[in-house]
Parts: sequence; C-alpha cells; structure tokens
Amino acid sequence: MDTELQIVTREKLVADMRIVLADTEQLLKAAIGQSGEKLAALQPRIEENLRNARARLAEFERAATEQARAAAQATDAYAHEHPWKVAGFTALLGVAVGLLIGRR
Repeated sequence: MDTELQIVTREKLVADMRIVLADTEQLLKAAIGQSGEKLAALQPRIEENLRNARARLAEFERAATEQARAAAQATDAYAHEHPWKVAGFTALLGVAVGLLIGRR
C-alpha cells in the first residue's frame, strides 16, 4: 500500500471517529435534556456514522494486515536469497546487544 494512501486512510479514519464522538456527545446532551425529538433525530445520523467508522476501521485493518504480510514475505524472500548476510547481521546485532547488556 502506498504511504500517501496510508496517511489519507489514517486521516479519514480519525476524522470519522471524531464525527462519531461529536454525534455521541450530542446524543448524550439530548438524553440529559430528555428531548425525545432531538434524540430521535440524532439516532439515524449516529448509526450511519458508526457504520462508516466501522467500515473504515475494517478497511484500515485489512490494509495493515496486507502490508504486514507483504513485509513478512519480502523479509522471508531476502533471507532465502542472502542467508549469509542475514546470519552476519544477526550475529552483529547479538554482539551489540551483548555489549549493551554487559555495560550495565
């Protein structure tokens, strides 16, 4: 998934969640005021916003899962193509972590 598309999707998800929260706030205020008309008028809008937010969240989760799967496949392919580089890097990382732990 393209980085720009991720940012747009993330921003859209945040915007949808803000709308849901704002509508929920209005619903609570209407419930406190015990105005049946306001409550009835807000309910369809809140339900719509909740559906949209859930759909966006599901889309975001799907995209994140797809991206993680692609990264794992690329890492696996690289490790199979360059096993000695991976082993060397892993050994170097182990030595660095060992040195850091030894300093304590």
